[in-house]
Amino acid sequence: MEVVILFFSSYGEYWRQVKKICVVELLSLKRIQSFKHVRVEEVDIVINKIASSCSSSVTGAQVINLTEILQALANNVLTRCTLGVRFESAHGNRFPKLSSDYLDMFCAFSFGDFFLSLGWMDVVTGLHNRFKKVIQELDVFLDQSIDEHLLRHSELQEDQGRDQDSDKSDLMDILILSQQDYKTNLSRNNIKAILLDMFLGGSDTSARTMEWAMAELIKNPEVMRKAQDEVRRVVGKKPKVEEHDINQMDYLKCIVKETLRLHTPIPLLTPRETAKSTQLAGYDIPAKTKVFINMWAIHRDSKVWDDAEEFLLERFMNSQIEFFGQDFEYLPFGSGRRGCPGISFGINIVEYTLANLLYCFNWELPDGEKADELDMTETFGLTASKKTPLHVVATMYASPQPIEEADGRRNSAPN
Repeated sequence: MEVVILFFSSYGEYWRQVKKICVVELLSLKRIQSFKHVRVEEVDIVINKIASSCSSSVTGAQVINLTEILQALANNVLTRCTLGVRFESAHGNRFPKLSSDYLDMFCAFSFGDFFLSLGWMDVVTGLHNRFKKVIQELDVFLDQSIDEHLLRHSELQEDQGRDQDSDKSDLMDILILSQQDYKTNLSRNNIKAILLDMFLGGSDTSARTMEWAMAELIKNPEVMRKAQDEVRRVVGKKPKVEEHDINQMDYLKCIVKETLRLHTPIPLLTPRETAKSTQLAGYDIPAKTKVFINMWAIHRDSKVWDDAEEFLLERFMNSQIEFFGQDFEYLPFGSGRRGCPGISFGINIVEYTLANLLYCFNWELPDGEKADELDMTETFGLTASKKTPLHVVATMYASPQPIEEADGRRNSAPN
């Protein structure tokens, strides 16, 4: 499989076609809304899991690994939206290991990326062979997934017509249909590459943003209290948060914005490359020059931001600054043609999950740990994750009440 994902493909006809499909079909507001049931069901599962840990501990409060829980949530939402199956059970539980290996390889240091003349070192270190092996295994997995989707499409066409379940289609369904609807030249390899793009760009970044937001809230108890007061006031006596409630949660939105500033999901954004020779600020820049934008440094620049190293929500209250790429001091998702097309998709997951976590539970660190001493060290990699997983103690906000799931099953969740 030739991996030519949208983030790194050269500007041209292929890039324009794929970007159009992503914006119009895969990540449009209508399509994001069609995946609402996925977000609701997966967040319900997480809430019920945490609620169960609260009630199952006999000797005292049970410590949970919130980092692990949030990563599993993001993975499950992404795989259900892209492949139509949960991450944890995708094709006999093969996908979790494959995706983990792929992300590790993707973030690994490559001599060839920085020093073209030393590309042969990647062969010596074994990176080239390891990456090739992971890609081959993913190739087989995605081929099997595509074949299953094609078989289902064939059966639907014979029995009910192609558009019978269009609103419930996953992203692979849409890519397969786009070959006919858009008359594109998308090959099977192109479809596999785009799906990897969706997963790479959405799962880890969403999980890391939620993790950092919860860590900052625990480190700042007063901010946590205000956030919970707002969420619980808006939701009232309803058994759970609904997505439309978030429109009234201005304080929560500021938390997400400040988290994205202080802990930019992809600190160096995605690499750019100049299409032709140009001149900038008196410097001559040749064509094909790779450009890395250090968004982490820009977001923490004391010349731009007051108290840049502090988690301060006031900077976004009554502010017109947004993350859509128009304010160049604040670009967590990039800007311009190469800006992330999945902003709305990712923000929906983050805001909805955080609102439910704040509404259903009170949060604190395990015994003996002080909030102001919480380790906030970042790791080096494609995404900025916490060096140490976030272990916390959750207590129920109120007595649990049953939640009606979309498929008619009953679960227990807090009121």
